[in-house]
Amino acid sequence: MNKEGVLKAIIDRAIKKPAFRRILGRESHFWFFHIYLRDHVTHSTANFQKELLSLTGDEKVSFLVTVAFRGSGKTTICSLSLPIWAIIGRLKKKFVVVINDTQHQSKYSFMNLKRELEDNSLLRRDMGPFKEESDEWGNYTLYLPWYDAKIVFLSIDQRIRGVKHKQYRPDLIVVDDVEDLESTRTQEGRDKTYQKFKGDILPAGDQNTKMIVIGNLLHEDSLLKRLEREIQDGRLTGIFRTHPVVDDNGKSLWLGKYPDKESLEIERKKIGSMEAWKREFLLVIVPPGDQVIKREWIQHYDAMPPREGYQYRWTKMGIDLAISERETADYTAIVGVSLFGHDKQRVVYVHPHPINKRIDFPTTLDEEKYYATMLGDGKPVEALVEDVAYQRSLPQQLAQDGFPAKGVKIGTQDKRTRLIGISAWIKSGRVLFPMEGCEKLIEQLIGFGTERHDDLVDALVIAVTAAIEARTSAWAVGKMDKI
Repeated sequence: MNKEGVLKAIIDRAIKKPAFRRILGRESHFWFFHIYLRDHVTHSTANFQKELLSLTGDEKVSFLVTVAFRGSGKTTICSLSLPIWAIIGRLKKKFVVVINDTQHQSKYSFMNLKRELEDNSLLRRDMGPFKEESDEWGNYTLYLPWYDAKIVFLSIDQRIRGVKHKQYRPDLIVVDDVEDLESTRTQEGRDKTYQKFKGDILPAGDQNTKMIVIGNLLHEDSLLKRLEREIQDGRLTGIFRTHPVVDDNGKSLWLGKYPDKESLEIERKKIGSMEAWKREFLLVIVPPGDQVIKREWIQHYDAMPPREGYQYRWTKMGIDLAISERETADYTAIVGVSLFGHDKQRVVYVHPHPINKRIDFPTTLDEEKYYATMLGDGKPVEALVEDVAYQRSLPQQLAQDGFPAKGVKIGTQDKRTRLIGISAWIKSGRVLFPMEGCEKLIEQLIGFGTERHDDLVDALVIAVTAAIEARTSAWAVGKMDKI
């Protein structure tokens, strides 16, 4: 008998023998799903789904992040089946919280689970009774009285930290698709979701809390990608899994639903958009069509080269000045770069930890003087400031205070054109970034045109453009340090 035959035989026996069914369903999330939610099993179970059922049912797995293609069943397993089984099964959870993107989605998830408890006669007969209950927070809540357990559905914007069911803090938290294209479009949106997760959702649990995060990859700096990097770097203990619709060899990960290339092609044509197909099914992060700088162009250096061994060295900093400290205003940005090379072989090294703050003019002067002195190892380097409107006052004031500075005329070129002007240097590896300390600058570069703020990009463009335009004759006579 093959595996599918064994599975069917066990389910048939479970249907006929209630005692066996209850024991099997309580002990295993896999068997609970296939016995009590078998109406949701429309195709033979894929290996990645078996693994997901195993990991969600393993009490030793306290933190799981899983990314899978649209229609893979991840929400059915994690947001419908798991909350019920975690309470009535051997995990014996008392307070389950499911977090969705919006209150509308929370209501939809709540209604799906409520309908399952009400209409699933086998589940209700074996594991019930169940009843709905409202609570003081006005959330969507279900109470399972036989188990003295509660399931609450929240949106990402609702408060969870400090919420309790009697003496119980949330001991299972499922975070289901809390990001979308709009929320990941800007740095503020991505930071808001990440800070909500780290500052509110994670602390809501306890030592025995199981955390499940599911979704799709929408941006290199999204919550899921940040969690992936933290898990890979050892900063966060957990398991990360990603399941596109096909493996590296183009073979379907779910043969029961997509048995061949023809079935995959039919699904792709239903989507219509190749961009959506790549993002939703192949789990490829699709950059904007008008992207100027691509992530794969970004190259890094381990350490700044020493002065010795190079014929010339040139260090300056670009400044993009903002005068307002309002929440909606731009930031003042200061980016330092050093140019190294022999003759015409020039490479620009971007210094880590550029300044990016909402600060007033006097504070800008102080920050600039400190940064200039630090970059020059005690001797201030020259500041380059766009020679336009109110920014002209900055180099004038710096010069009066004994700090080298000059205004840079940019003509009539817009920001995008100026960034395109240095893009070839970035792509060819002639502009290198530190391994750490320029994350926000890199995100602004990659997301230019979609990010709300691009101040660091403007400051970098000013500095790198100056390096590109450095006089060839100066290299020939060894005067690069004086430019």
